Amino acid sequence: MRSVYLAGFDVFLPDAVAHGQRLKALCATYGFDGLFPLDNMAPKDLSGPALAQWIYRENVALIRRADMVMANLNAFRGAEPDSGTAFEVGYAIACGKPVWGYTGQAGSLVDQVAVGAAADDGVSRMVDAEGYTVEDFGLNLNLMLACSARIVVGKASDCLARMAEDASR
Repeated sequence: MRSVYLAGFDVFLPDAVAHGQRLKALCATYGFDGLFPLDNMAPKDLSGPALAQWIYRENVALIRRADMVMANLNAFRGAEPDSGTAFEVGYAIACGKPVWGYTGQAGSLVDQVAVGAAADDGVSRMVDAEGYTVEDFGLNLNLMLACSARIVVGKASDCLARMAEDASR
C-alpha cells in the first residue's frame, strides 16, 4: 500500500488527533496508508525549542518515508496556505516525491486578494490592500505551489479520489 504524508494545518484543530484518524481512514478507503504528523508522540520531557526541533525532525522523517504527500492548501490565518505546510510541500518536491494539494478556493489570486490596480512606468498591475503586486497567472495559489503540486479544488476526499485514479493509470 502506498503511503501518503498528510500535510496541513489540521494539526492545529482542537480535535487534531481524531481528525488525523479520520483522514487516515479516508486514505485507507482509497487504498493509501496515511501518515499524520501527530502519529508520533513527543517525549513528555521536551518543551520549547527542543520540542520544536523534535517535531521538525519527526515530520521530515515521515515525509522521507512517505511515497507521496497530500497537502491541505486552504488559507490559514490569512489569504495564503500555512507556511509549515508550504515548507513540507517544498521539501517533498526536493525529495522527488509527488505532491498533491487541495483547496476550496477555485478563483485566481487576483480574485481572492486584489483590491485595485496601480500603474508604474505605464505598466498596470493588480495590488492587495497593502499595495503589493498580486501575481496574475490565473492560478488559485502562488505559482511555487500551483506549479509544483497537482492541485485539486475540493476537499481531502476529492484529492484522494484523484490520487487513486492517477495511481491506477
